[in-house]
Amino acid sequence: MKRLLLGAAMLLVLCQGTSQAGMGLAELPGLSGDGPVTLFYPSNAPEGTLQRGPFVLSLAPDGAHQPGNGRLIVISHGSGGAPWVFTDLARAMVEAGFVVALPRHRGDNHMDPGTPGPPSWRQRPAEVSRAIDALAQHPMWSNRLSLDKVGVYGTSAGGHTALTLAGGRWSDAAFLRHCEAHLAADFSSCVGFVTRLQGNLWDPLKKAVAMGVLRQRFTDPTWHTHHDPRVAAALASVPFAADFDMASLAAPRIPLGLATADGDINQVPRFHAQAVLAACAPCEHVVDLPRGGHGAYLSPLPPFKPGSIEAALLNDPPNFDRDALADAHRAMVGFFLRHLKGDNP
Repeated sequence: MKRLLLGAAMLLVLCQGTSQAGMGLAELPGLSGDGPVTLFYPSNAPEGTLQRGPFVLSLAPDGAHQPGNGRLIVISHGSGGAPWVFTDLARAMVEAGFVVALPRHRGDNHMDPGTPGPPSWRQRPAEVSRAIDALAQHPMWSNRLSLDKVGVYGTSAGGHTALTLAGGRWSDAAFLRHCEAHLAADFSSCVGFVTRLQGNLWDPLKKAVAMGVLRQRFTDPTWHTHHDPRVAAALASVPFAADFDMASLAAPRIPLGLATADGDINQVPRFHAQAVLAACAPCEHVVDLPRGGHGAYLSPLPPFKPGSIEAALLNDPPNFDRDALADAHRAMVGFFLRHLKGDNP
C-alpha cells in the first residue's frame, strides 16, 4: 500500500510539473545569410506577456529549457508570414514535448514580402534544411535534440515546402499550365494578393494582364526537388499544390499528411489539397475543417485590414467556429508523435 501511495504521489508531482511547464521563446541566427530561426520549446520558466506586432502572447523569452521528447518540428510559414500566427499550434506541439523551429523565408515574410510564389518556393526547402543545420551546430540545442527524424509542417506556401520535402517535384511551367487552364476558377493562386476578380467589366483586363505576366515569367520546365534525409514526416496544411507532378506524390518517400479546409477560396481545394489526396493513396487526411477558409489554421489569426484582399481571402467564413482548432491541433500533434516517436496517442 505504501508503495502504491508513493507511486501515486510521484505521478501527481510529475503531472503537476508538466501542467506548470511553459513555452520558451528563443531566436537563433540563420546560416548562409538566412533570416533568424524562431524557436518555441518546453520551459519551466514563468511566462510573461509579450507584444509581437499586433499579437499579445504569453511566452517565456529565453526561458530555461525543460527536457521534452528530443524531437524537432520545423514550421514553414505561408507567404508574408510570421512565427506568431503559429503560436497556438506550436504550444500544442511543445506540450507534447517537441521543439518547434520557424525559419524566416527570404523574400516572402512579413518583413520582406517582395518575391512570393515560385522564386520563394525554389529556395524554401533548402532554408528548412539550413534551419535544422543551425540547431545541429548550436552548442546547446545539438545536445538536446535527436535530428535524425525531423518533422515538417507547412501551411499555404509552407505546405508547398512540405510537399517538396516529402518527395514531390514541381516546375514553373507546371504552375503556368495550371493558370492557363484554371485562371478564373483559381485566380488568387495565380496572382496572389494583387487583385481579385469582381464579376465586372474589369475582369477580362485583369485576366489578360495576369496571363501576360505569367507567360513572361514562368516558362522554365525544370523540375525542382529537395531531399533531406533527416526529414521523416511532413504535414501540408491548405497547400499550394497545383504545380506538382502528382505522380511524384503518389508514393511519398516519407509519411505525408494533409490538413484541408473546404471553404478555402485562396487555394481552391480541388486543384490543390484534394488533388494531392486523390493522387496519393498512402497519404493521411489528418484533419479537415469543413467550414474553414484559407486562414483557418492560422492561430492567432492576424487582424487584417477591413476591405483588404487579405481579409477577403484569409478571414474566417461567418459560420466557422475557431473552437475546432483545439481538436485539429491534437490531430496534427498525433500525426507527428506516431511518425517521429512511434507513439499512438
